[in-house]
Amino acid sequence: MKTFLVAWVSLAASADALLTNPAAQKVQKITDVLKDRAYVTRDIKTPDPIPEEGQQAALELMKTGRLYRYNVAPGEESVVSLCEKEICEYTGFKYCVGLNSCGSALMLLLKTTGLQPGGKVLSNAFTFGAVPSAIEHARGKAVYVESNQDHVIDVVDLEKKLKENPDCKHVLISHMRGKLADMDAIKDLCDQHDAILLEDCAHSLGVFWQGEHSGHKGIACAISSQSYKMINSGEGGFLLTDDPDIAAQTAVIAGAYEGLASKHTTVPGPEHFEGKPVALPNYSIRMSNLAAAVIRPQIKTLESRIEIYNRRYNALVDKLESRVGDHLYVPKLTPGVTRMVHDSIQFNLDKKFTPDMVQAFLDECGAHGLPVELFGHKSNARNFVNWGFAPADDPLPQTAEMLSRACDCRMPLMWEDEDFEDLGNVIIESIEKVLSDNDML
Repeated sequence: MKTFLVAWVSLAASADALLTNPAAQKVQKITDVLKDRAYVTRDIKTPDPIPEEGQQAALELMKTGRLYRYNVAPGEESVVSLCEKEICEYTGFKYCVGLNSCGSALMLLLKTTGLQPGGKVLSNAFTFGAVPSAIEHARGKAVYVESNQDHVIDVVDLEKKLKENPDCKHVLISHMRGKLADMDAIKDLCDQHDAILLEDCAHSLGVFWQGEHSGHKGIACAISSQSYKMINSGEGGFLLTDDPDIAAQTAVIAGAYEGLASKHTTVPGPEHFEGKPVALPNYSIRMSNLAAAVIRPQIKTLESRIEIYNRRYNALVDKLESRVGDHLYVPKLTPGVTRMVHDSIQFNLDKKFTPDMVQAFLDECGAHGLPVELFGHKSNARNFVNWGFAPADDPLPQTAEMLSRACDCRMPLMWEDEDFEDLGNVIIESIEKVLSDNDML
């Protein structure tokens, strides 16, 4: 294991002084506990690479110049269409439209399901800023629901907010970091209150609820192919649904003008497109063939990569809980999640950690090569206080408390197993260092 000897105390006293000086004895005790410090030497921002097959496909495509999805001969399938078919096969959806980003897909989830200007959308208080941005883009009004210590939406607060907002007709659930709340209970609440359920599956590709791919409890969902997701095209996304009207609207608004819908293969028949190219705007937010070319081979490797991610995650959690389990909490999966994808790790520091101690922990990790992010940091785009474009009307104390000690760390696929030994040790030793400095170890 790659470690560096870190001399963080100075022992200038003599051996006799150590025996008689209580303060020196305490320094010696701490030094013995934390003598060798681990150090991470790899880049935490390392994305999954594009398989060689995708690299070659992109090169061949560029030779033809046919990057535009509709630049194909009659009866020929574009690279985007082939990719959409493979996404449908993997997720179990009937219809799929590739887009330039998941943010565009989220916006279209709302527009194609009848959100009116100023219409309320209930959504997680803990999510990425792209979610409230999509609500704002669709000209909706975000109403935030508390999130709990397991980093999922609080179903009790969702019921409360639905009762308080009887005019709300949209609920957009964000599966932040792939974590699913009780989707059966959420679907029941939406049905009881006549609200349309939509799912943000940007982080939950490969995650299953009750044996079915995430996204099927709502009427439609969105997935992402941004660089730090399970499929990587730099930017990109897909809207998935079994509803023919939503699929037809999405294709047209994305850019299937005139008769271009006939060049799609994962959309409904022509009868569902009648009048839509004239009635609906063209936002030109299509996915390009180049993006699809690099995505397609990654779909083939999803299962093998998920196995590696989950194995490493389970080993890391076992290590953290056995060593510092009294000082942190790892969010638990909701019963009903039958397969999770752990491409990152989150944990909440114990409530004994003051704000200064939390910052000291982050500083310790950073000083040893591991940039751990705090969801509640004043500049973090996942902290609802930073959404000035769509501010919360009411306090969200439960979410704010959770975010104040909720930590996030990526687990890059290209690292070696021993790198995760270092990662775990940096977290453990940084916790122990902060507790020692505060006479709490």
